[in-house]
Amino acid sequence: MTTDTTRTAEHELWRSLLADMIRIRVFEERCAELYGESKIRGFLHLYIGEEAIASGVMSCLRPDDAVLATYREHGHALLRGVSAESIMCEMFGKSTGCSGGRGGSMHLFDAATRFLGGNAIVGGHLPVAVGLGLADQILGRSGAVTVCFFGEGAVAEGEFHEAMNLAALWNVPVLFCCENNRYAMGTSLRSSESQIDLALKAASYAIPAWSVDGMDVAEVHRATTKALASIRADGGPMFIEFQTYRFRAHSMFDPDLYRDPEEVERWKQRDPIATFAARLLAEGVATDDDVEAMWTAARAETEAAVDAADAAPLEPVETLTNHVTRPRPASITRSEPERSDETTENETTENETTENETVENETVENETTDDETTDDEVWP
Repeated sequence: MTTDTTRTAEHELWRSLLADMIRIRVFEERCAELYGESKIRGFLHLYIGEEAIASGVMSCLRPDDAVLATYREHGHALLRGVSAESIMCEMFGKSTGCSGGRGGSMHLFDAATRFLGGNAIVGGHLPVAVGLGLADQILGRSGAVTVCFFGEGAVAEGEFHEAMNLAALWNVPVLFCCENNRYAMGTSLRSSESQIDLALKAASYAIPAWSVDGMDVAEVHRATTKALASIRADGGPMFIEFQTYRFRAHSMFDPDLYRDPEEVERWKQRDPIATFAARLLAEGVATDDDVEAMWTAARAETEAAVDAADAAPLEPVETLTNHVTRPRPASITRSEPERSDETTENETTENETTENETVENETVENETTDDETTDDEVWP
């Protein structure tokens, strides 16, 4: 009976992981279309191909855990509980967005779900993750973990090494999730790093680290479950390198000329959604109708978010300086000091004296100038 119950729960989890990946895929593909329609502007970095990582990791988290991500964070925010409507409104630059329409695609933020940002600076949020872990440690938030997502390009940044070092020294509860899609912005890992074993780099700081298949959502979930259990028990940091691949270019501006198209097609054969759906169908965990219902629900959710973003208002001009300049409190007024009659009389006398002296000086100067001018005019 226990075995049957466990198996049922596991199957429900697998179906949920597949549905989550589909939600991300549909949302991202729709964003690409909206970008072409100029409804989403600025930079746009899509997560298509990497969905297994966000799905497998986010499903393991507790409400009191904190999440930090990169600028490719739409899927992470969605699965953390930030509504599709709030995300889409933000990407449209509307005031009802999760960051008030001011952050856009790269700066999604939601304090209620402890989703503490997409971050546009490569590696810039790793020290922040260490700080959040230290805060949880100092405040005695037992079992709370900060989960920090970043790409392999961040490993070349100084912040990575600083964060690894301090995380190990202070034994902070942080799970570092490296989404290694092999090309950073547009340079292959082999062309930029002398040591391409990223787990080995993290391990050099005495942090437990290992690499897993980031295209297999079940493997991602198992690895994350193991890591979080250890961190919650012992409090120390851990590092997982997720081997993955993005099917789209770095951003919508990227012509993607640095990758062999055949390589991209080979990786697409390992599409995490298609392969996991096929597995669930083969094992009888899901039916064709189940999978189709997942796609239908995801499309309905996304289209409702688009409709809401279309109808949402832009921020009014009157509030554009909010959170930018500090408003003067209405209770603070500038008052003149009280003056005594004696002070007033003295100031009046001084002013009259000064004015008289000024007039006399100007008169003398003017007379002198007039005389000099006359002499100059007489003599050639």
